[in-house]
Amino acid sequence: MTGRGRVLQVLGTSAGGVARHVAQVSAGLQARGWTVRVAGPGPQLPQVVPDGTSGVDVPIRALPGWRDVAALRRLRAAARGADVVHAHGLRAGALAVLATVRGGAPVVVTLHNLPVGGRGVRGVALVLERVVGRGAATVLGVSGDLVDRARRVGAGDAERALVPAPPRPQAAPRDSTRRALAIAQDAPVMVTVGRLAPQKGLDLLCDAASSLLGRPGLTWLVAGDGPLEAAVRDRVGAEGLPVRLLGRREDVADLMAAADVVVSTARWEGQPLGIQEALALGSAVVATDVGGTAEVTGDAAVLVGTDGEEIGRAVAALLDDPDARAALSARARTRAAQLPDLEVTLDQLEGVYRRTGTRAAPGAAGRVGYS
Repeated sequence: MTGRGRVLQVLGTSAGGVARHVAQVSAGLQARGWTVRVAGPGPQLPQVVPDGTSGVDVPIRALPGWRDVAALRRLRAAARGADVVHAHGLRAGALAVLATVRGGAPVVVTLHNLPVGGRGVRGVALVLERVVGRGAATVLGVSGDLVDRARRVGAGDAERALVPAPPRPQAAPRDSTRRALAIAQDAPVMVTVGRLAPQKGLDLLCDAASSLLGRPGLTWLVAGDGPLEAAVRDRVGAEGLPVRLLGRREDVADLMAAADVVVSTARWEGQPLGIQEALALGSAVVATDVGGTAEVTGDAAVLVGTDGEEIGRAVAALLDDPDARAALSARARTRAAQLPDLEVTLDQLEGVYRRTGTRAAPGAAGRVGYS
């Protein structure tokens, strides 16, 4: 049953994944008959506001501060007339709860990431988690561990968020990609795609590559950029690791299709889009068993601990066993077909919105803020 309510989507500073998700669900809900507005930092709004609507500039920054007073004021005004406020991320979620605490619309919060950082950062995050857990009507987590955290800090209604799988990627032929990279057709190749940041476990990647040094012709391609690029490049050079840093690429599907093994060395993931793309391509995947990764892969990947040598052993075993790679490839394609699409995600959100009593009241079309 299609909803006809008014929903305010709220997001903070995002590196891209959360913004893409908000854009998807906002456009999808609007197509189903919901009146959607999006509030968040002005520079991000063009990416996420559905056609035919306008965004609300709310300066939600990465860290709490005195400027949150202005953000709360704007968010409170933007939420007037909404039947539900759906915030994405811990910072946006806490501000949404505080902005609606005096009789505002029910708040749904989707948690997209695990709080990471030093003791001070984690302490602030715990306070924000408690605000969200105790103040939101429903908390959605992109992985089971985030759902468990929300329940521990007081969330009475919490469940796993269904995030749409990315569109099925199209890839160039393996041989042409290898030729373009000057890699022999029979050379063992691994590919890792991701931001070069602490969460992605680049130290583990280098440890694993070190354990594979004795294999002739082996190449480990890393596609992505980020704050750790210089440090990784220095270690690769100092240790003579068989790792090629390719920088940011637009042809990641081609790279994964050209690989013998796609590897994720992340220390935490929610519902990793890169792994989902690899599954859709039928790649043999080795991934660290962290966050929601196993919930995405099922039995269609080799899951290992956060240990470089263990990762290296798993990769080596697949390189030595073409039959195992072929079996993984078949399971990967099957698993990819089972992952949720946008319609499944929208069904979940509409159910959550209805459950929190957010169906629009009859005759509410002229409410302040949604005219």
